[in-house]
Amino acid sequence: MNNSEAKNGVVKKKPRRGIYLLPNLFTTGCLFSGFYAIISANAGNFENAAIAIFVAMVLDGLDGRVARLTNTTSAFGVEYDSLADMVSFGLAPSLVIYQWAFADMGKLGWLVAFIYTAATALRLARFNTQVEVADKRFFQGLPSPAAAAVVAGLVWLLVDYGVEGKDVAIISLIITLCAGLLMVSNFRYYSFKQIDFKGKVPFFTLLVVVLGLVFVSLDPPQVLFGLFFLYMLSGLILTIWGIRQKRSSRQKDTG
Repeated sequence: MNNSEAKNGVVKKKPRRGIYLLPNLFTTGCLFSGFYAIISANAGNFENAAIAIFVAMVLDGLDGRVARLTNTTSAFGVEYDSLADMVSFGLAPSLVIYQWAFADMGKLGWLVAFIYTAATALRLARFNTQVEVADKRFFQGLPSPAAAAVVAGLVWLLVDYGVEGKDVAIISLIITLCAGLLMVSNFRYYSFKQIDFKGKVPFFTLLVVVLGLVFVSLDPPQVLFGLFFLYMLSGLILTIWGIRQKRSSRQKDTG
């Protein structure tokens, strides 16, 4: 035993190396879902591809919460989660929408798909660098899972109605481009991180959750696309409303 290993008769144990299994299993599931979406799109099964992206969203929402609830957060988990998000919410949606609607548009199609992918990477990089100083109540820019839900939800909805991608290529291009640009914008989006999942809630809250699940089950593609499209628009409304509130308060102070 040398001096570096013992001090005052106490042996210092080296920290165990490894990763936490449970939260990283959810992250791996998220990554697999994004990969499966790409494979399904290449095979022309666009409905399964869109559903896989929504499954990735659920798993992505669970991994962080499970890590916090079980006190198993780690730097490795944060980095792994970002890489999985890049595949599932960056590459997968852009390739799915490209294969479904943009393939016959030439350079314009793949350029818009690339802009969406690059915007996702920039969004994730900015989030990781600002996570310690950002206001936890809001996201700066549209979150990448929500942007992916808009793009995948559009594909799922129109495929469910039997619409061909080439027939709505321009509309799909505009929505995809807007989703990508909003990810790197400064518009504020409510994060829902203030919801306490560990504390007690009124019985009515559980009833609302059940009714919400029933509502979604009535027509999943239509309801999910509608909800996330409204969330995409909510950032613009929230930011404009905040600017007007600040202007009115300044006018009161100066008046």
